[in-house]
Amino acid sequence: MSSDLPVPRTAVALGITDPVELARAELKATLAAIEVKANVPRRVAVVTDRRVAEARRFADRNPATATAAVAGLAAAIGLTVWGLVRLYTR
Repeated sequence: MSSDLPVPRTAVALGITDPVELARAELKATLAAIEVKANVPRRVAVVTDRRVAEARRFADRNPATATAAVAGLAAAIGLTVWGLVRLYTR
């Protein structure tokens, strides 16, 4: 590449004058953008990591509220499972 600055994978470097090299750089950037957009497991992992970090920060600031939220969620899940099993066994 003609530039010394780092270029993101989904961008085309400035200063490319050769049309063939420019077309290759554009194709490479386009394929990288498609890969980033279509890689659902990685996107889910990134969002999950972000949400876990937010939950940990919340729990550090408000431990009583976090404990109550976890207990409420556990109770809701337990009641849901109990209700589904009861419907199934009837």
